[in-house]
Amino acid sequence: MQTHSVLTLFAVLTLATLSAEAQSRTAKAAPPRPMAAAAQLPEAVITRNEVESHTRFLASDELQGRRTGEPGNLTAARYIAEQFRSFGLTAPTGADSYRQSIPLRQIKPVSNATLTVGSDTLRAGKQFVVMGGGAASLTAETVFVGYGLTEADYAGKDVRGKLIVTQVGSEGATRPREFVASGAAKVKLAAEKGAVGVVELFAVPSLPWSLVASNFSRTQLAIATDEAAAQPSSIVHIWADNSKNQLIALKNGQTISIQTPGQSDQRVNAVNIAGIVEGSDPALKNEYVILSAHFDHLGTTHKQSNGATEDTIYNGARDNALGVTALLTAAKALSQQRPKRSVLILALTGEEVGLLGSRYYAEHPLVPLKQTIFDLNIDGAGYNDTTIVSVIGLERTGAKSEIEAAARVFGLGVFAEPAPEQGLFDRSDNVAFAAKGIPAPTFSPGFKTFDEAIGKYYHQTSDNPESLDFNYVKRFCQAYVHAARLIANRPTRPQWSAGDKYEAVGKALYGQ
Repeated sequence: MQTHSVLTLFAVLTLATLSAEAQSRTAKAAPPRPMAAAAQLPEAVITRNEVESHTRFLASDELQGRRTGEPGNLTAARYIAEQFRSFGLTAPTGADSYRQSIPLRQIKPVSNATLTVGSDTLRAGKQFVVMGGGAASLTAETVFVGYGLTEADYAGKDVRGKLIVTQVGSEGATRPREFVASGAAKVKLAAEKGAVGVVELFAVPSLPWSLVASNFSRTQLAIATDEAAAQPSSIVHIWADNSKNQLIALKNGQTISIQTPGQSDQRVNAVNIAGIVEGSDPALKNEYVILSAHFDHLGTTHKQSNGATEDTIYNGARDNALGVTALLTAAKALSQQRPKRSVLILALTGEEVGLLGSRYYAEHPLVPLKQTIFDLNIDGAGYNDTTIVSVIGLERTGAKSEIEAAARVFGLGVFAEPAPEQGLFDRSDNVAFAAKGIPAPTFSPGFKTFDEAIGKYYHQTSDNPESLDFNYVKRFCQAYVHAARLIANRPTRPQWSAGDKYEAVGKALYGQ
């Protein structure tokens, strides 16, 4: 996905209490001039040329799709950092020259492994994928242990020297990331009990095996937080296609053979980019609002058509050069006229390969999490309505009035919770902050549903700067900056809605 003098209290209240009738008129009319109070602010004079130049550079062919771990990604990171420097942002402790280093493992897929069951030989990348482990040539009996996550699953079973067979994932798990996380725990427990490998039977109706095999047949990236984590798992770990129950016999004790050269991996350096605009209020400046957006994208492809190479670069103008452009305009405008609270501008890497940058930041924060009152993230698949911004989590995260007021000033409406069937709240970088208890909506370009206008560009090589409406991009950026300012100037902290699934962890974080 993509994402993104101090106002007097009187001005804030005036913006926040505009009538619904006025909001309706604004959404339908041509973009108005900003109201008098907002017209004096730096965000009111953001220009189309400014946002276009940032976006065109970040989404240029020369950056080769900004894939994490590749030179184009690091070039984008340098560009963002130097913009922060030019605006006078302060580099937080732990971010040398605005760079928070992230140690990653780059794991190359295993393509020439085999798994033999009776007279059938399964091939890596087709009927199974190697998820971990070194080189192995083994023949062993299988033992089924349910999900293989607890001592109870192993009760009464001798697994020493045997291959563990499990159901993929864990009870209630529905997303690939959950399956991967549980797999690491299974391998650890199986190795402790003397097993020689783990085979997880993959059968998830909502997730076709073809997509799984395609994904894990590509180079993967993972966070390596210490030397132990940087090493491949000690025993063979496999996901095997059981979508048609074709491997049910493995549950009943079969002798199978596995031949694999093992995974190979290497360290890759990646960075988040972070800069601070110090707050103007002596009491509130020790509280922080984070503004976040990911700057990575998908890199390149090698597809061909009729013998001629097509466009091979995933430029990622919508996803998420547009969002990073909004961060840069926020960095400039908020540094020119500082809000009451401090603001951490955070450009994240690794979103497209597993939300890696945000996950790393959440575990290694540059400002204390309990002093971080809000994250206003930007991400999105694109836009199909240039009269609105869409906010995922608007109704849940306590800053609805500020976000709506800010959009209204720049002639935009706000659409809450677009495409609910997509589960978007938990699919972008905001979720790393939410999981720690920080209210964290995602501020997205305008859309209500995933349709052809979205699909035409989402994760496609057609997502180029030439296809953007830069007049809309300018207003999107202005609304985002103004929303950030209003939230940073709030007299009270935003709160999770009562009963939200993240409310309890939020109360624990803030000691409520």
